[in-house]
Amino acid sequence: MVSIWSAFALDLILGDPRSFPHPVIYMGKLISFLENQVRKVAKTPAALKAGGVFLTFVTVLTVYLLSMGVLFLAKSIHLYLFYVLNFILMWTCLAAKSLQGESMMVYHALEAGDLTLARLRLSYIVGRDTSELNEEEITKAVVETVVENTSDGVVAPLFYMIIGGAPLALAYKAINTMDSMVGYKNEKYLHLGWASAKLDDLANLIPARITGVFLVAAAFFLQLNYRRSWRVLLRDRRNHTSPNCGYPEAAAAGALDIQLGGTHSYFGQLVYKPTLGDNIRPVEQNDIKRAINMMYLSSLLILGFFSLAAWLVL
Repeated sequence: MVSIWSAFALDLILGDPRSFPHPVIYMGKLISFLENQVRKVAKTPAALKAGGVFLTFVTVLTVYLLSMGVLFLAKSIHLYLFYVLNFILMWTCLAAKSLQGESMMVYHALEAGDLTLARLRLSYIVGRDTSELNEEEITKAVVETVVENTSDGVVAPLFYMIIGGAPLALAYKAINTMDSMVGYKNEKYLHLGWASAKLDDLANLIPARITGVFLVAAAFFLQLNYRRSWRVLLRDRRNHTSPNCGYPEAAAAGALDIQLGGTHSYFGQLVYKPTLGDNIRPVEQNDIKRAINMMYLSSLLILGFFSLAAWLVL
């Protein structure tokens, strides 16, 4: 757990330095290469679906075995080298600081009254069309992104680190990266991305539910509406096209007394999404800061919970 706490602390301090050769970059290159190879031979929906299964299997297995091999080699050279590499690989799996930075860039643009810049900066962190969004819609999108990625970018990597170390956390990042690249339900990726999307849903099944519960706990400590957060989590957790995203979004909507979700445009297509939470008050810019605070505190609470559980077991 010491390595995991250290990786979490380093992410809080440094985030993802742009000059650092991040593993996700190379995962993306591998996924793009495999996609190109699959498309050369797969011309029917069935063949694309089979090719997608191949792409998913090869990507996850390659990342897992490669990271295992690197750590095994490091351990054979020197135990300290193993600890350092293990710690660095864990650090690269976390995205709290970068998520905060990207979200606050949108916040500052809104604060300055520059909707054009806010829409541009939002487009860097969401997949939907941002060109026509008003201030409230932009703010909602940032809040949704922060709490959804609390699960995908922080809690899930921590969860897999705890049960399988850096290799399993990196394998999860490969799954998550595949989903963000090919897991779309549009004409281009409906069949090729099927396996990646399903595996991502499965990989996030437990972390999303853990995130929802601990966001309620964070709401309590932050003096937000934790009672409504719990009620909305239980009521609206399935009000989402994803089997997982509704958990953190519902918990956050209840805690902030706002309504999230609704219909959005993705790649020129309208995608209907149910709403989560109640429209008790209008969304405001400071809800972005509140969501970020909930992200950090829920992550710390989860780390503390699992550290205590590990101490009691061992």
